[in-house]
Amino acid sequence: MTIQQEITVETTIQAPVEKVWEYWTEPTHITKWNFASDDWHSPFAENDLREGGKFTSRMEAKDGSFGFDFGGVYDEIKLHEVIAYTMEDGRKVRISFNDRAGETEIIETFDAETSNSIELQQQGWQAILNNFKKYVDSTNN
Repeated sequence: MTIQQEITVETTIQAPVEKVWEYWTEPTHITKWNFASDDWHSPFAENDLREGGKFTSRMEAKDGSFGFDFGGVYDEIKLHEVIAYTMEDGRKVRISFNDRAGETEIIETFDAETSNSIELQQQGWQAILNNFKKYVDSTNN
């Protein structure tokens, strides 16, 4: 049996954990940030945020040249603290939301897949996390 390599990405957002959690989990917000670059978008998202609940979102190139559905099943939900899930291919993801006196630190750890390099996977997931941060920051008035 091979040991699954884990990859970690993280960011800190200048917003309270309650807002960060809402923007991370509500489909109306997910469609506004869940993509890695400006030439992609996420036209669809569904989220049944409970242990055993399923989620899916569509990521696709704006020019229609490529797209895929990303989804899984929740293993653990702790309000404003932890979201853990298993992706459709069996890999695990754990996201920690750490309240830091009005700021929120997000640490996302996921099992690597074997078809892309570790660096490419880390860059892609970090780009999505950075896009999330940019989206939340843009809504702070």
